[in-house]
Amino acid sequence: MRAAVRAFDRLEGWWEAPATQRGAGKALVATFVAALVAIELGRRGWVPAGAAARLPRSHFGAVVAAFTALLLLELVALVFAIARSVADSVGKQFELLSLILVRKAFLEISGFDEPVTWASAAPAVPHVLADLVGALAVFVLVALYDRAQRHRAIAVGDDQAAFVAGKKLVALALLAALLAGLGDAAWTLAVDGAPTRFLEVFFTVLIFGDILLVLLSLTYSADYAVVFRNSGFAAATVMIRLALTAPPYVNALLGAGAAAFALALSVAYERLTPGPRTAEHRARRR
Repeated sequence: MRAAVRAFDRLEGWWEAPATQRGAGKALVATFVAALVAIELGRRGWVPAGAAARLPRSHFGAVVAAFTALLLLELVALVFAIARSVADSVGKQFELLSLILVRKAFLEISGFDEPVTWASAAPAVPHVLADLVGALAVFVLVALYDRAQRHRAIAVGDDQAAFVAGKKLVALALLAALLAGLGDAAWTLAVDGAPTRFLEVFFTVLIFGDILLVLLSLTYSADYAVVFRNSGFAAATVMIRLALTAPPYVNALLGAGAAAFALALSVAYERLTPGPRTAEHRARRR
């Protein structure tokens, strides 16, 4: 167990290093530019017919490609957040949901003719607006959610250290699942030319990860308020998963509703239950 925890700590340190973050930013820029060039070459017929058939016809497809790469990076950040705080990991999931809604808006836009005209865009505009308004609502609710957190430890001493180690093991397993899912999705896309529903599948895996964290927390604290809060967070994750596959309008409502529920749950937990604040939160308030 100690070896796995040390491996996780090294991976987290590498991921959060400034050089890694700069490299990730450069990779996003390269992805966007490469997608733009590939789409333009495909439109001009300068790539093989088989490859051209897999490329979007609209340059807005490059925005979708860049957002998809950004979501993958955010998924990795989400996995590392699990080891720090259950509440932080839930907030990260809602951040991802807001970005996914923006990506869906660009998916709608990528079907527009170029140059964009109202006649071609009008049918999709209501869906685009619904996704963007839903993304904005989730963004605002997540900001309020983050402010509501007090990050109180559920255990003390050795028990708290063991709980953190357990969360790191869960996060390490989720990271392995993420990499395996990415490999499978890349293979399917290369061989069959068909994208997979990778995000939906991984969010389903996160549901089971959240439930595992609820059960793990019971090992170190049987406090009713802690159990209820963590169970409620797991239920909010289920609502996020439903929002990813729901039709237009419903997906935005589900996402915003789940974020509002998580916010209300956090406020109720922090205001109505006693407990000391952690040193991390005291430092943030200074």
